[in-house]
Amino acid sequence: MTVERYLRLIAGSFVLVSLLLGYFHNPYWFLFTGFVALNLIQSAFTNWCPMMTILQRLGVRSCS
Repeated sequence: MTVERYLRLIAGSFVLVSLLLGYFHNPYWFLFTGFVALNLIQSAFTNWCPMMTILQRLGVRSCS
């Protein structure tokens, strides 16, 4: 898999897990969902995401 696919997988997993935690455990977990959303919006404009940097340093290949 490429960095881009891992990024979508991780972001989707974070959103799903934080929604479940917010519903079943504590509503403050919804703040983490908002943080993930803001990070995705930011990365759409800047083309930079901290998770992409981490994945590239771990040796995951990019599609380009």
